[in-house]
Amino acid sequence: MEDLSKTAAGRVNAETAQWPGQDRARLSAEVARIIQAEGLETVRLVFADQHGVMRGKTLVAAEAISLLDKGCSVTTTLLLKDTSHRTVFPIWSEGGGFNMPELQGAADLMMMPDPSTFRILPWSPRSGWLQCDLLFQDGRSVPFSTRQVMRDALAGLDARGMDFVAGLEVEFHLFRQEDARMALQDAGQPGTPPDVSLTSRGYQYLTEQRYDAVEPILDILRRNIQALGLPLVSVEVEYGPSQFEFTFAPTENLVPADLMVLFRAAIKQIAARHGYHATFMCRPQMTNGMASGWHLHQSLRQRSDGANLFIADAGAKDPLSPLGMGYLAGLLKHARAGALFTTPTLNGYKRYRSFSLAPDRAIWGRDNRGVMARVLGGPGDKASRIENRVGEPLANPYLYMASQIHAGLDGIDTSADPGPSADSPYDTDAPFLPKSLDVALDALRSDRFFADKIGAGFIEYYCQIKQAELDRFHSEVSNWEQREYFDIF
Repeated sequence: MEDLSKTAAGRVNAETAQWPGQDRARLSAEVARIIQAEGLETVRLVFADQHGVMRGKTLVAAEAISLLDKGCSVTTTLLLKDTSHRTVFPIWSEGGGFNMPELQGAADLMMMPDPSTFRILPWSPRSGWLQCDLLFQDGRSVPFSTRQVMRDALAGLDARGMDFVAGLEVEFHLFRQEDARMALQDAGQPGTPPDVSLTSRGYQYLTEQRYDAVEPILDILRRNIQALGLPLVSVEVEYGPSQFEFTFAPTENLVPADLMVLFRAAIKQIAARHGYHATFMCRPQMTNGMASGWHLHQSLRQRSDGANLFIADAGAKDPLSPLGMGYLAGLLKHARAGALFTTPTLNGYKRYRSFSLAPDRAIWGRDNRGVMARVLGGPGDKASRIENRVGEPLANPYLYMASQIHAGLDGIDTSADPGPSADSPYDTDAPFLPKSLDVALDALRSDRFFADKIGAGFIEYYCQIKQAELDRFHSEVSNWEQREYFDIF
């Protein structure tokens, strides 16, 4: 194997890594060698929780090496929290609220490192980083592990000899941090957010002058992301104030989801170390702000010869192959029920507005940025693909992509028809996307499709967590209510 300790990222490449198996043991040994050769002091063992937030433990290097093949214990309650970090299940009751003894009493589960994800963190050069899979003490996979949910979705493609190919376009906001709000009274669940100021006033979309003004911090972010070995393509000044976009070359199967969770964590950590606050929140509270989206470019590839299965034959009337058009139809068909996976927060639904470069209904169009599913390419075009513009940047990438795979395969299997291209996206008669988290929850609960594909137990679990978030929101008095009613009545 290549001497990876000399690479910028220190990442173990393992496209054929087995889980578990001989190759995994070989990769673990290589990770141990790099940790020692590079003089790393700590290794972060992490996993993406139900929200896509990275959690885990930081171990001293010698301890991390000893646990590469055994795994590291971590409490089950990390899988049972809403976005305020409150545990929303009755863990002290029998079965922990799910009739599962493994979840009762804040018991332990195991984080099993995936050696193919190993990296040295360029902004913390004595720190290694390993993404983990979650197992119960007896070695069974944890059913609420979102990385496992995507593995299960990919198994459906694997049985057909296909690979999932995805490229990411991710928007986010980057502010200067003025006050971290670390006074004693700022503690809470959640705590007081930091006070920030703009890095740019916005609306000079893709202008060189605007980019040059913010280049110093963007260069810091870019260099670190490239040093991680992520396939960065572009760094762009977006339309809104303090809004930016990073785009990435396509990768396959589990890799694009792993890439996304690492990218988000990296951006926030690097920014904080330099006096900035980065947020992937869809629509931060600010005057004249713009919502951020996460556009997911996707296609299917034939594993045997690497052919893009979405390419239409020469002379075809449709821009994609019959298989590609079926996949497209599946995305549209299940868009409402899958909205909780693509847009999991209350705030994200403020993006679904007409005439806003964001979708408001489940339609497709040829190279049209107003639709949900933008089809790019055409007969004979090797880059033919679907750009789904429905997602918000803080969606759990494993759930987002798993839902796309399940929906797309259903469209293929049922020979679904996506209908004609929508050339007037905000006037086309089509099902509207949910306008709120309440509606998205109802749509998922009332449609059996994802329960059948992902599992009814997981859907119940995920909906209960999001319901707790929604209930907390409805129990608090908002700024809007105070302005609207306090004085007039």
